[in-house]
Amino acid sequence: MFRTMLPHGQDTRPEVEIWVHGQRMLAREGETLAAALLKAGVVPFRSTPVSGEPRAPLCLMGVCFDCLVEVDGAQNVQSCMVAVRSGMQVQLPQGARRAGGAA
Repeated sequence: MFRTMLPHGQDTRPEVEIWVHGQRMLAREGETLAAALLKAGVVPFRSTPVSGEPRAPLCLMGVCFDCLVEVDGAQNVQSCMVAVRSGMQVQLPQGARRAGGAA
């Protein structure tokens, strides 16, 4: 299980509302999107285009590219490198990305 190192109840950062596949989710202001998704139990983040194998964050520092998601219509965003912000719309990609960018 993924969790913060702060003891329960000691994270005083404000909560912000984000949307993952249309579902409301609360995250802490300033945390990365990858951390917020992992804390909420969202895994895997995506599947590979060729084999369909599940992928989730590995390095959490922008090296592995296993945490790619779609954020506000932008595809292939490294969720470990993006801070959550109120109203963020997140889609978890499955397979190959769409040609032509955002839908």
